[in-house]
Amino acid sequence: MAKKKLGLENLSGFVFSTDENFNEKEYLEEGNYETPAPGEQELEAHFSNKGRGGKTVTIIKGFQGKEDDLAALGKSLKKKCGVGGSVKDGEIIIQGDDREKIMSILRKEGYKVKRVGG
Repeated sequence: MAKKKLGLENLSGFVFSTDENFNEKEYLEEGNYETPAPGEQELEAHFSNKGRGGKTVTIIKGFQGKEDDLAALGKSLKKKCGVGGSVKDGEIIIQGDDREKIMSILRKEGYKVKRVGG
């Protein structure tokens, strides 16, 4: 099996600075960064049942921004779909295979969404 290459999208949590006195923790705690507008974000809708006892879930990846905004988006999606789920490790996990419904909801809110996998 070929090893997956890591791209720059995996560096979304890093802040690069040439300032020698730059402290990333202080920067993040002070809230000096903003969540990009929905139209500037490209999300991915994945389907998975691995590691969940055969139960299917829809995973939304690629959100950039504050954890509070991610949690609010996750709560909104769960409420609109009428299902459970969680927000972990920068991903929104929604119970069931509702990719099409979730993708249409996200598109109405202005996000760019791409279907990934089966």
